[in-house]
Amino acid sequence: MYSRSARKAAFSTVSHSFICFALFIVSILFHARVSASVDEQINSALAPMADGLAAIVFYAVPIAGVELPLIVVWLVLAALLFTLYLGFINARGFTLAWRLAFGQYADPKSPGDISPFKAVATAVSGTVGVGNIGGVAVAIMAGGPGATFWLILAGLLGMSTKLVECTLAVKYRSYHEDGTVAGGPMYYLNRGLAKRGWHKLGRSLGAFYAVAIVIGCMGIGNMFQSNQAYVQFVNVSGGEASWFADRAWLFGLLLAAIVAAVIIGGIQSISRVTGKLVPFMAVLYTISCVLILAYHADRVLPAFVLIFEGAFSPEGISGGMLGVMIIGFQRALFSNEAGLGSASIAHAAVKTNHPASEGLVSLLEPFIDTVVICTLSSLVIITTVYGSPLMDSGLEGVALTSAAFESTVSWSPYPLAIAALLFAFSTMISWAYYGRQAWQYLVGDKPVLVQLFNLVFCGFVALGCVMQLEAVLKFSDALVFLIAVPNIIGLLIMLPEVKAELGSYLKAIKNGEIER
Repeated sequence: MYSRSARKAAFSTVSHSFICFALFIVSILFHARVSASVDEQINSALAPMADGLAAIVFYAVPIAGVELPLIVVWLVLAALLFTLYLGFINARGFTLAWRLAFGQYADPKSPGDISPFKAVATAVSGTVGVGNIGGVAVAIMAGGPGATFWLILAGLLGMSTKLVECTLAVKYRSYHEDGTVAGGPMYYLNRGLAKRGWHKLGRSLGAFYAVAIVIGCMGIGNMFQSNQAYVQFVNVSGGEASWFADRAWLFGLLLAAIVAAVIIGGIQSISRVTGKLVPFMAVLYTISCVLILAYHADRVLPAFVLIFEGAFSPEGISGGMLGVMIIGFQRALFSNEAGLGSASIAHAAVKTNHPASEGLVSLLEPFIDTVVICTLSSLVIITTVYGSPLMDSGLEGVALTSAAFESTVSWSPYPLAIAALLFAFSTMISWAYYGRQAWQYLVGDKPVLVQLFNLVFCGFVALGCVMQLEAVLKFSDALVFLIAVPNIIGLLIMLPEVKAELGSYLKAIKNGEIER
């Protein structure tokens, strides 16, 4: 019988060979230059399905002249309920969350794969993407500065949702054949509902969630990110004059190879990268924003006034206050993914004997993603270009945010582009882990099947740079948000368990039963 270390070494060798061979085959295909007509054919074929699913998932009710998406209402009301039911744990557990994230009360002998800090870093890397830079600009263009207020509020409420998800993910986690942790909504929906006698419902919802994540990770956490990474790289390396301007296939292959090198090692490899990458990219982007705001220090206070006034008495915005509220909430939910359950897959791998401890750590994720990074993006835009001709210049998303930075410091788009590239890359490797965990839930732990997923994921990374598959992205986005329905239902059913776990853990800390 081979030792575990020998099996791991053999598995690693086979994995590397398999991925290298796959990338070689893909390079031949890309060197043949995929024609643009293929994009059109795929979009034409998938468009009816994507449009139909999106119409259902993002179904909106017209109220006061504005469209109110019911999925947004569903997620916000759930977050509000969790916050009230758990006694505003997002506020009273905030300082403890930071201490836990940096190892206080941690037991290195606890079961699991990674530290609390690496768990939250991996989860943050999955939510902090180009949407934090470009999506905020879209929200302000549509809803004015007031959208920022509701974005922040939704981020604060989403902290409670993350706590519920991640507590359950640790409580109901399982283990793969190699001893690594397996957890997330597919497990707590299955086991949590089976515990109540709803075995068939639990299995069905768990399987549905896993299928949705496997498909969804190819779009929201893959193709869109690689495409934006390519666009940013070309922009910062000379635009149309860049050597890579007509070599998207090559950039895609290089990016796929880098992603493959990271994700082959599983959560250990991914968390090592995100543990270093997330702090660096967050600090880089934060410092860039703070420097811009310091230059316009006299405009910061008026910006907050605009945010507050615009939140409650907006002018010229369709639907008035309700319209601005919807835009802010929607942007926050799209950014931090509270209620989708995806980040709990990473948190489930933490080393702990106390599910509530990781639930508390997860409070930091929406705070960093939405309250800090999205707010900084908003302030930069409001203090630099809001009300200027640039707002009507046709620039959108990341391009508008980049213009906001450039209006103050001519070279600032370069660190911004670097941050955007890092955001996109970190999102891809985290979503590769989410997708692979869901895939293993469906097909088991056979190495060949696991590496098949890695192969397909890396192939989609390369495809994202070359092909504009809007229908694929639309379908995957709708599918990922569709899983919020069964996920929230499961969270509501198991909420008393979370409250009991949380109360027991906080009491143990207060009584000194858990050592520092």
